[in-house]
Amino acid sequence: MAARQSRTRSRRRPAHAAAAAIAAAAFLAAGPGVAVGEPAAPDPTPAFGAYLDYGPRGVARMAALSHWLGGAELRVGHTYLPGDRWSNIEGAPGFLDVWADWRTRKADRMLVLNVPMMERNEAHVDDDEVRELLRQGAAGRFDHHFRALAERLVALKVPDTVLVLGWEMNGTTYTHRCGPDPEAWKTYWNRIVTTMRAVPGQKFRFDFAPSRGRDAVPWTQCYPGDATVDIIGMDSYDQPRGMSFDEQVKEPYGLQAHVDFAKAHGKPVSYPEWGLFRNGDNAAYMRRMLAWMDEHKPVYNTVTDYCPHGVWQCDDNPRSTAVYRSVLFGRVDEPEPTAPTPTAPTTPTAPPVPPVPSTVPEPPAGCSPLELGDWVEYWLGGKLCMRLDWYARDK
Repeated sequence: MAARQSRTRSRRRPAHAAAAAIAAAAFLAAGPGVAVGEPAAPDPTPAFGAYLDYGPRGVARMAALSHWLGGAELRVGHTYLPGDRWSNIEGAPGFLDVWADWRTRKADRMLVLNVPMMERNEAHVDDDEVRELLRQGAAGRFDHHFRALAERLVALKVPDTVLVLGWEMNGTTYTHRCGPDPEAWKTYWNRIVTTMRAVPGQKFRFDFAPSRGRDAVPWTQCYPGDATVDIIGMDSYDQPRGMSFDEQVKEPYGLQAHVDFAKAHGKPVSYPEWGLFRNGDNAAYMRRMLAWMDEHKPVYNTVTDYCPHGVWQCDDNPRSTAVYRSVLFGRVDEPEPTAPTPTAPTTPTAPPVPPVPSTVPEPPAGCSPLELGDWVEYWLGGKLCMRLDWYARDK
């Protein structure tokens, strides 16, 4: 999606050694997580999460979002490999480590990683050059980059990562788009999957995820075949302006076509990117999209949570935020137990719809937050506060 924030920004490091020592102490005090080793297979029940940031901030914010949702279980961590150069597409050291650590701390968590198929992926490369690059990829020129990524993920003990490879290929935004040569694109996709599956220890799942609708080309023309696709996803934002949710369902290559195509190919569905967009604070879209996903049981869904799409980190959509929070508040995605026969009649009480709070965290009164850097805040689970009563100011 063209409106997505850039994920190639430099990542900040801890400011000094003392901060690193604090983080290490906090990590040790927290006790061990899941034993290091091969992760268990993900739970088959539907999982949800949110894209909160591409780097360590994204990991750190998941606990706060879960708290805001009444302890709802966010089982999906979602990030994107920077597509600026091949060294980053290979999973440069220091970028994926924090995500792998989050994933391996609970057996039922899921790491979803968007993987560009080309470097200079958002550099507005023209169709002629894209066509030539796709043909080079189909011939095997770039295989070694994807082998390196697979080896990196296996070494980090996240061999079951869901890889959203070449997302929104039916559009015009990315250098890995399909339109200039669909046949070369499909051959290239198949080479990448075959290369990564050949790495010992891997258990990857590959998610083919176009954007909703026809876009530049029908996404069905880009489908590389059942042998190399594990999940058929769709990025579905509330657009174009004036289009109702029913129209989003019924349009050519829309939501209904997506689930029908997946069913015909024996594949589960996913929604790696979804959220508000051209129609503003659209509570009806939010309610209908959540209901659609409850009905069609995707492997996972992750809302894009920044403005204009989001509900927690964006104050521009209060009505949609209230809907999202009320529907998902306290959800743990577990099968409902069979209710025993009651011995006496009871009067059920509907849970109240939670109010929409500010999405900006505030420190306690009389407490001054310390800026220790992203990595430190991740290991600590948030910011540290120092009590400075003589310095405290009214907020």
